[in-house]
Amino acid sequence: MSEEPSPLGPEEITSDSPFTLPGFFDALSEGRLLGAVCSDCGKTLVPPRPACYACGSRSLSVEDQPRTGHVVSYTAVHTPPPAFADEAPYTIAVVELDSGARLTGRLDADYEDVAIDDPVELTVREPDEALRERSLSYETEWPLHVFEPR
Repeated sequence: MSEEPSPLGPEEITSDSPFTLPGFFDALSEGRLLGAVCSDCGKTLVPPRPACYACGSRSLSVEDQPRTGHVVSYTAVHTPPPAFADEAPYTIAVVELDSGARLTGRLDADYEDVAIDDPVELTVREPDEALRERSLSYETEWPLHVFEPR
């Protein structure tokens, strides 16, 4: 478990900090799913943020999160952004991890085969060339997180 305290101000946040999306995706590339845990209210935020959105506290630490959880909401995307048009329809889910944190991501299952409370596990995939071509310049090396039914 990693214990990195939250930065107190914007000047303390660097691009490789786990409290930024680049830092979050760098850790994910290394096989680590990180969340920020608020020491004041106990809320877990995935991806980590430097301030708690539940209580506003800046007293957070970064901790490894479980990759398992269950579906709390899901939908089928029939009209995606143009870059993903050839992949539609696909399923997106909000997953509550076993830590209580929630993370939205693609679910590797047909919409008809999904139900609330289905158990899932997060997998991390390296971006292929097609995904890199569709990504913004700073996202080209970010891995793709996909939930798999268990």
